Amino acid sequence: MGCSGSAQEKGPTVEAARRRLSVGQVDGTPEEKAGVDRGMIANLNEESLIALLGTDTTGTGRKFSLGSAEDKGKTSFANKATAAEGDKVDNAVSGLGYTCRKGLKPESPNQDCWCILAIENDFAIYGVFDGHGKQGHDVSIYVKENLPKLIIKDARFKDHKEDGAICFDAFKKIQSIITVADQMKKLDAQLSGTTCSVCVHSFAHNKMTFAHVADSTIVLAKNGAKKGDFTGVQITRDHKPDLKDERARIEKNGGRVVFDGYANHRVYAKNARYPGLNMSRCLGDLLGHQDCGISCEPETSELAICPEDAFLLLCSDGVWEFITPQEAVDYVKDHSSGKAMVAAEKLAKEAWDRWIKEEGGAVVDDITVVIVHLNMDKK
Repeated sequence: MGCSGSAQEKGPTVEAARRRLSVGQVDGTPEEKAGVDRGMIANLNEESLIALLGTDTTGTGRKFSLGSAEDKGKTSFANKATAAEGDKVDNAVSGLGYTCRKGLKPESPNQDCWCILAIENDFAIYGVFDGHGKQGHDVSIYVKENLPKLIIKDARFKDHKEDGAICFDAFKKIQSIITVADQMKKLDAQLSGTTCSVCVHSFAHNKMTFAHVADSTIVLAKNGAKKGDFTGVQITRDHKPDLKDERARIEKNGGRVVFDGYANHRVYAKNARYPGLNMSRCLGDLLGHQDCGISCEPETSELAICPEDAFLLLCSDGVWEFITPQEAVDYVKDHSSGKAMVAAEKLAKEAWDRWIKEEGGAVVDDITVVIVHLNMDKK
């Protein structure tokens, strides 16, 4: 690949892309703000995640991006293919495991997505996204591809002092962009949306920052006092409509919470039968945000990593419906960091079997497992 040619011929520079993708407050009328979002929608697709990283990082190691590839197939328990960019990743030494399995939903493709973006010795971003609604797979893919860009291009991201605030702003910005993308007919997000659970892992500062909406739960496995004894600690709380604070916000903003007579409390607009969501926060679902008090604002937390912290589980609720955090940790703990892919498949298969048993083979949700080993062993 040659190095001749003008900047115009080769496209926008990294610095130009950085400026355009910077997250911040935009003053002006709603029309002016929408214009800014339209410009950002165009610019988000101009360069890949790896290209956008440029060379302005503190890390000295490899750069790579992994994630589920778009898949319109409808074969039950089929595994979504992995899209990889950047330096090659050896799963045997990375401490990373992942799988994304199609459930028993013949009316739709696999609506789950996941992503891992990392610069060794600098940072990583891990994410799980569970779409819902007729076009939920499109919304989850859109968020999976673009939310990490908003995070890494924030001017505050370099020193990792404000990762929680950065994630909070990025969630609100992606919701604003989804709104404009819907208006531009690039997405149909009126009654479709996605969960979003992300972790920003700063290697240099040895800490993790979590941000989430909805119910793709994150669990931390910690070593116990005895060898082989692990405890599962739930990091995120599921945003359900029957939680006292969530119900109060929904009702204050014109929504209502109704028990469906089976297993879930659901959110509806006043005197209407939409959207019927069993979650109180999410991305997308524009009518639910507009009429029912659904929120895109994430809850954020920060955790310093200690020697007892073994591995992280980021999973869609296809895992958590019939498996507790402790059970999930127990299924993974006997696999070394070099066998993380095997552990991810084992947990996904156990989740599938639990669905078949509990629901009589009538329904199985999509199942996504991402495993991240934090203190690598030498096995």
